[in-house]
Formats: sequence, structure tokens, C-alpha cells
Amino acid sequence: MRQINIGLLGCGTVGTGVAKLLIENKDLLTARVGADLNLKWVADIDIETDRGIQFPAGVLTTDAQKVLNDPAIDMIIEMIGGEGIAKEFILQAIDNGKHVVTANKALLAAQGNELFAAAAAKGVDLAFEASVGGCMPTIKSMRESLVGNHIKSMSGILNGTCNYILSKIEDEGISFKEALAEAQRQGYAEADPTLDVGGFDTAHKIAILAALAYGMEINLKDVYIEGISRITPLDIEFAGQFGYRIKLLAISKILASRVEARVHPTMIPFRNLLTSISGTVNALSISGDAVGDILLYGRGAGMMPTASAVVSDIVDIARNILSGTARRIPPLSYQRDSISKIPVLSIDDLVTHYYFRFAALDRPGVLSNISGIFGKYGISIRSVHQKGRKTNGSVPLVMLTHQAREADVKRALAEIRDLNVVSDEPVLIRIEDDELD
Repeated sequence: MRQINIGLLGCGTVGTGVAKLLIENKDLLTARVGADLNLKWVADIDIETDRGIQFPAGVLTTDAQKVLNDPAIDMIIEMIGGEGIAKEFILQAIDNGKHVVTANKALLAAQGNELFAAAAAKGVDLAFEASVGGCMPTIKSMRESLVGNHIKSMSGILNGTCNYILSKIEDEGISFKEALAEAQRQGYAEADPTLDVGGFDTAHKIAILAALAYGMEINLKDVYIEGISRITPLDIEFAGQFGYRIKLLAISKILASRVEARVHPTMIPFRNLLTSISGTVNALSISGDAVGDILLYGRGAGMMPTASAVVSDIVDIARNILSGTARRIPPLSYQRDSISKIPVLSIDDLVTHYYFRFAALDRPGVLSNISGIFGKYGISIRSVHQKGRKTNGSVPLVMLTHQAREADVKRALAEIRDLNVVSDEPVLIRIEDDELD
């Protein structure tokens, strides 16, 4: 039986899960692949900590170069993370003619174009199923199952930490700060949660998905990013009264000559299936011209769900090796000469519906002052609600708009902030509701 040798770089949480599956499910994988997937090397700076796995003798090493330069290794699994040494090791592995599997969404979103070009030049595979959506088969679905579709749009909950925090705020009426602290106690949020709650992790993922969907180069720098730190129980309560739930969404749509790619808190109607996704679960809704709408749902992070996705890539590459092929499926779904630079729509050019909440002094003429400024910039108000208790002389004034252009909204809010009848920073949340369009 053919032996396919694997080198694992990084044995942290996900790396340990990958090693666990390769060792403990070895017989299952052999039966399904028809080859011995041999974990020959595991390199990590710490090889003393007990990871709960019985590693074969001689597998563990602190020397990554021993793994990268071993001529017997067929594929390298990069589980180090980050954009520094991980990139160097991936490029070295590619240069040595080895296939690579990674879950490193931050690296792929920022520098993936260079890595995919290097892999193409050497004729090796660079696989990354685990980079988006954990165990959800998002990459495989886009590249294979939906290959006959023009993808029209995608929207998804792609960060479990943010979804958990928003669920806690809604369910318990606690503040963002309290919900974040609970997420950290439960191990769902890092000590420094900026990548998650700031929306950056989600942006990495939508940048990758947009490239797969539309045949464009990965473009992270133009993705609009806004986090969830300003979401309050009051806004979640108002959203529910209007028939909406607030989620941190990754949204992408193909337009005539540009692509939308944005991440921000969004109000979506209760009839949208994404409103039922709670806790740490992820989900991605994809709209194709042939299939209509489909929903992928599952654990977006964690040792074993993510490791499962990594092993699916290992098996795909192993099957290619057995059949004497490589790069059978283009890594970014399109042939390289069909990938182009499609511009990303500036957030200022976005046209959508808006929710505003103002802390307005309880005086005559306040509503007309604010409405007059909106009218000046062509923003049409759909409904106005003055709700809630007076706090420090101010009451919550909530407005929902018809479709408006973001640049006009920004100019209007700049003027409204300067009114002496508005006592706090206005709250803006975008609304995605097809029935309003």
C-alpha cells in the first residue's frame, strides 16, 4: 500500500486535533483513501506538554527545517498561524515541491495572492478548507458543488465569538462589556478579543469567499469593517420590536462592475434563517442563479471541527497524489488566467436601509430639526418612534429610513451631531431586508 508522508508544523489547539484524527482514525482514513496517511513529523516549539495523544516514537521535533527539508514528506500542514514565520514556511514548502494545507485565514486574506501564485508556479496544491467556517464545507461548496452557478450574493455569521456575545446581550439584557467578559470566561474569546469583536476575523473570511465566488483577486484592504462594541441591549430591544435581530454579518454581492464586501452589525428580519443562529455557531447563506438560496451551518471554530476540515484537505491531496495529479481543482475556483481585479464598492456608495437612534432632549422642534437635516441630504424617513424612559433629560428617538446612500447618511449625521438637542453619539445600524427594496 502506498504511504503518503505528512509533516505537521504547529501543534497547538487545532494542530493537536489534526494529529489526533490522523493517529486515532488511521484505519478509517486508510479504508477511505486507499493509502497509509503517515504522520511522519510534528514540529512545535513545545514538545513536552501532554496533548492527550500517543504519538509514535520519534515523531515530535522542535526543528521545523527537519520537516520542511525531508525529501520523503509529501505534504506540509501549517497550523502555526499569523503572517510571519507561517508565510516563510509555506513558501519554503512550496519551493521544495510539497503540497500545503493551512487554516490560516489571516495570512491568506492578506497575502494569499502571492502564495497561490507560488503554488501555481511549482505545480503543487495549496488547500485551505478550514480557513472559513470551521467544519462547514464552505470552500468545497463554492469550488465544487456550486461550480455551475453564478454566485449572486453571500451573507454569513462567520465569527462564533461575536455571535455568542450578541446572543448573550439579547437573551440576558446585559451590556457588551459584560457579555464579552462572559465569553472570555467560557473560553470563546481571547484575552485580546480585537480580531473577533472588531470584525477583522470575519473580514478575512469574506475576502477569501468573494475571491472564490466572483473570480477576483483576494482584496482584504477594501473590505469595510465595523465591529460590535457599540451594540447595546436597547438597540437589540428596539430591533426586536420592529421585527429584526442584530447579527454581525459578512455581506458580499456582485454588482454590474463592482463587488460589495462588507462586515458590520446588521438588522435582519425574523424570517431570515440567519436570525435563528445563536451561540458560537456559524452559518453562511449563498444565493446562486441555479440553486437559489442555500444555507451552510455548523461549528466555525474549535479543535475537532476545524481539524475535521483540515483532514478533508489532506485526504483530497492524498487522492490527487494517488492518481498522479495535482491542482485538479483551481484553489480559488477559477483558472488563474480568468482571475481579475474587480473593484470593491466603497462603503460611501452603499445604498441600503438604516436604523438610527438618537439621545434627543425632550423639547419641541427636535424631531423637525433632525428630519430637516435628513431631508436636506435626500434621506427619506420610513418611520419615527420615540420610546423608552427619559435619561438625563434625553429620550431615545428612533428612525428607520427608506433606501439611502451611505455618503449622504454620513453628511447628515455630521450635522445632527452638532445640534445642541442631541446629547450623545448617534447609533447607526444598517438593515438588510429584501422586502423593503
